[in-house]
Amino acid sequence: MIRRIINIDEDRCNGCGACAKACHEGAIGMVNGKAKLLRDDYCDGLGDCLPVCPTGAITFVEREAAAYDENAVMKNMRTNGNSSGRSMHNAEGESHDGCPGSRMRSISREPCEAAAKSVPSQLAQWPCQIKLVPVNAPFFDGARLLIAADCAAYAYANLHTELMRGRVTIIGCPKLDATDYSEKLTEIIKNNDIQSVTIVRMEVPCCGGLELAAKKALRASGKFIPWQVVTVSIDGRMLD
Repeated sequence: MIRRIINIDEDRCNGCGACAKACHEGAIGMVNGKAKLLRDDYCDGLGDCLPVCPTGAITFVEREAAAYDENAVMKNMRTNGNSSGRSMHNAEGESHDGCPGSRMRSISREPCEAAAKSVPSQLAQWPCQIKLVPVNAPFFDGARLLIAADCAAYAYANLHTELMRGRVTIIGCPKLDATDYSEKLTEIIKNNDIQSVTIVRMEVPCCGGLELAAKKALRASGKFIPWQVVTVSIDGRMLD
């Protein structure tokens, strides 16, 4: 099939590896010190690798390519993300089985004084759950959309001030809801004048379902909208 896919100019590639790190699907790898598109069917054609390339070596092209294979990508992510139930080890070397997203962990914090002034909520609308929000809600018109894992608000203290401010926020958990959000997100993006999309996910592999659903919706909408993915660690640091 003819579709949009990335192209890497080997002469312009400086071998920094930033694109391979940015490609969550695993389509890009480093071969002999140069970035290379390893599998067409892993490339979703959205180009989250483009903005991180410092030399402009990556562009979009329209060419004959294998269709994007979401099932193969998810299988690859589960394998590389160690989310398939294999044994894991914590910092003390103790073995744990099961999903890393539900593995118990204690987080030590330095005590801090309470802020002198309370910080107001930046939630701009209600409802905010993906399952509950109306597809054609008026607040979507002209919105900068934030699609966030619900755990992110508890893990990242500055979520309101740094990411929610000026955006319409919808939240969900693909593990607990056990549903594919992509169909509803597609309708929201397709039927409204969305200006940009920011996806906030946790570092745990199960949260990849939210990111994949949002990317699938962006593709299915037929629109070319600026978007980005922000990853939050379990201990509350912004990783991307």
